[in-house]
Amino acid sequence: QVQLVESGGGLVQAGGSLRLSCAASGRTFSRYTIAWFRQAPEKEREFVARVSPSGGSTYYADSVKGRFTIARENAKNTIDLQMNSLKHEDTAVYYCTAGVFRDPLVVGPTNVRWYDYWGQGTQVTVSS
Repeated sequence: QVQLVESGGGLVQAGGSLRLSCAASGRTFSRYTIAWFRQAPEKEREFVARVSPSGGSTYYADSVKGRFTIARENAKNTIDLQMNSLKHEDTAVYYCTAGVFRDPLVVGPTNVRWYDYWGQGTQVTVSS
C-alpha cells in the first residue's frame, strides 16, 4: 500500500507557474505507476499526467502537453508536477494517485479506475 499527500496548490495569475508536490509513503512505492488527475466543479475527474515506476516514461493529456512536467524521485518517495503557462481552465483540485498494472484492454492508465490510492487533493486556482 501507499499513502499520498499533495501540496503546493494556490492562486496564480494566468501565464504563471506552480509546482505541486506529492509525498508518498510505502515499501513498494517504486512499483507503482504515478499520475496526476484533476477535477473541476461539476466535471468528471480527468487525467493530467503519469510517470512509469522507473520514471523513464511519461505521458500527458493533450490539454497540458508542453506546459506541465511530471517527475518522480523514488529514493525520496516524491512526485512533482511542474505547471507552466497556466490557463484559467487549469483551475481544479489536483490529485496525486498510484496504481499497479492492470489489463489495458479492461482499463487504461489514463482512466481513474487504473489507480488504487489517492491523495486528498490540492486546489489550484488560475485567475484571468
